[in-house]
Amino acid sequence: MKNTLRQVFHSPKFVGGFVIFLAILLTMFIYPLFNPGNPLQQIGVGTFAKPGTYVSLYDATKAKTETFRLPEAAENRLAASLTDEDRVAMIEYFNAMEIDISDLDMDDTDALLQMWEENYDPSVRPKGMTGARVNYFKRLNNSLQDLKSGDTLIIAEEGEDGELVESKKITTTDYVNTNAVANVKTLPLGTDNFGRDVLKELVSATGTSIMIGLLAGTVATIIGLSFGLLAGYLGGFVDDFIMFITNIFTVIPGFVLLILISYSIGQEQRGAAVVATVIGLTGWTWTARSVRSQVISLRNRDHVNLSKLSGHSLLRIILTDILPYIASYVVMAFILQVSSGILAEAQLSLLGLGPRTTEVPTLGLMMNWAMLYSAHTNGSWWAYFPVILVITLISFSLNLMNTGLDQVFNPTLRD
Repeated sequence: MKNTLRQVFHSPKFVGGFVIFLAILLTMFIYPLFNPGNPLQQIGVGTFAKPGTYVSLYDATKAKTETFRLPEAAENRLAASLTDEDRVAMIEYFNAMEIDISDLDMDDTDALLQMWEENYDPSVRPKGMTGARVNYFKRLNNSLQDLKSGDTLIIAEEGEDGELVESKKITTTDYVNTNAVANVKTLPLGTDNFGRDVLKELVSATGTSIMIGLLAGTVATIIGLSFGLLAGYLGGFVDDFIMFITNIFTVIPGFVLLILISYSIGQEQRGAAVVATVIGLTGWTWTARSVRSQVISLRNRDHVNLSKLSGHSLLRIILTDILPYIASYVVMAFILQVSSGILAEAQLSLLGLGPRTTEVPTLGLMMNWAMLYSAHTNGSWWAYFPVILVITLISFSLNLMNTGLDQVFNPTLRD
């Protein structure tokens, strides 16, 4: 056993896959210690808040300020204030005024503002432009002028007589240390369509999906191993009957059968354990076939015949004389079943047939939510791309571990 483990952990592919999978598991256990709480808690009212650090504006105005005169502050402020819509509108204005912009880069903020300063005239109404559009350009110009002037913002509060009185002045050179702000929230992956922390949700979903994969892999491996051992060792009618059942499940597309069963169960009854069990019940066929072929090659070995002559029971012969010789293959089959279970859950949930959404998130459910709320079309990549990456890493690590084991236990694949 010790020698076998030494060989396994000397396989670069197995070690690489094991390290990736272990890193994912450690993240699942460690991250909740730093960010506890319900992963499905809604912390935002809006949808798809971008990744970053969010500071309470109310608390920031109450915090002590320091004065800094950063050389690029004004330019950065102007560049950030110009949205893509504003930039396109400015190009529209230039075209309406028949101004040559062939050398203008819309993303070059300095050049765009310089041309705007030189050519915008609020008293001139371009031909064919509506009054609403003209007013839009006036508001845009006023906003740009206010930003460039660096006017002081005044925070006011209501006095005893009901009038607003000056409480505090804020200028463009005032800065606040985030450590002095009472409420600061860092969201490395922003929020999803429900205003929930995507990273916290992703960590919890990864753990749930792995548990589903482990349970589905266990169910599928046990069923496939049992049928394969009995069919391969007993042969005859038992073999024919088991293979008949296996062929029925093989002819029916597994994923179609999985969809039909999941749909028939109903949303309220589809918990994570139920979905995992259903996946396992529909994914055992190839394991049974593979185990059967392995057992057929072992059942007439000398040590098996000796056990038969000694009067050992069927269960003892299978467990002590056959199973140890295919144990490595069973482990590899289990790893592949876990990977298949995780992918199957993601596919089911993407179709809306996964676990119910009110208890725990899964990777597939996160993909389903992102798709339903069009995250892929509005540029909210953080709602779905990290999920795809995690699914890929889990599947890649498990398949890499399986390849490493195959090289260790299959002499024909050794270097």
